[in-house]
Amino acid sequence: MLATLPGLTENDNLPLINARPARITAPSENFKHMSQLKKSFHIKSRDFIRAGEASINIQNLLKSMDFDPSLIRRVAICGYESEMNVVMHGGDGTLSIEVDSDRLILEITDDGPGIEDIDLAMQAGYSTANDDHREMGFGAGMGLPNMKKNSDRIQVDSKKDDGTLVRMIFFIPEKGETD
Repeated sequence: MLATLPGLTENDNLPLINARPARITAPSENFKHMSQLKKSFHIKSRDFIRAGEASINIQNLLKSMDFDPSLIRRVAICGYESEMNVVMHGGDGTLSIEVDSDRLILEITDDGPGIEDIDLAMQAGYSTANDDHREMGFGAGMGLPNMKKNSDRIQVDSKKDDGTLVRMIFFIPEKGETD
């Protein structure tokens, strides 16, 4: 296949460029998978004025990437719930999203007091919110249960006085498929 620059012809005495398609090969065993996107947002403990911004940014990012609205909704719920847990209970933290070809990974880490009993914290209605949080409308004990309900996989790693890591996986449906 021969190609020229627009507006030029073979008579303009410029060399023509041989263009050939790139060769596509299967990845070798040494091939390291790279995510399509990874983005992180800092969350400040007790900053109720900016609480929710990170999850809104993730929601807008996924909208701009044309993801299925029902998947975006599930990710946004989990992002918000996890972000509010850090604002209310944790020390400072980070909310990250990683986008691969077949899944989204939402991860939240904080350097807060940790979760003493994860099984108890996963029960709907259990809350460690204080009176101030309850007066603001928080503390219904649905944070971790909502994250579990809306993600396809969830992992919670925490110990008392040692911070928390919550990793949620959302599988991306094929085009035309819905949840």
